[in-house]
Amino acid sequence: MLKITRRADHHHGTVTDAVVLPYQLRQKGRFKAESKAGQEVGIFLVRGEVLREGDFLFSECGQIFAVEAEAEPVVTAVATDWLTFSKACYHLGNRHVPMAIGELWLRFQPDHVLEDMVQMFGLTVTHHNAPFNPENGAYHGGGHHHGHSHDEHNHSHGEHAH
Repeated sequence: MLKITRRADHHHGTVTDAVVLPYQLRQKGRFKAESKAGQEVGIFLVRGEVLREGDFLFSECGQIFAVEAEAEPVVTAVATDWLTFSKACYHLGNRHVPMAIGELWLRFQPDHVLEDMVQMFGLTVTHHNAPFNPENGAYHGGGHHHGHSHDEHNHSHGEHAH
């Protein structure tokens, strides 16, 4: 089994294989999967990072794997105007529902309560299989950290001193 320990959103090598993963698995830090070429891979990443379609994984032996989102059961809700669409997004966002957002459409995992709610707002709901790539959210770090440590400097922060 190949051991994968690093992810990135870009690379400078040659992609040798790919892993096609459902959203539920892309949220985990440690799991086993089979690549498109049939290789068994063990993925050991930092917990809390969500793999996204288009990310790259690096094995300890130097192979590069592309991450692809697997088609899975989803609900796509379509609005006919921006106000209706905005209201539906607002209410789903208040519930912290993972969702993908497009132009007058949104996509989420099947849930009859949420489906009824968006239909109440006037959106048309369709059940189908499609890749699920929800938005990262306002507090997602984007895969890397630019925070500062107070050990690195001792200058004053003025009014913002900690």
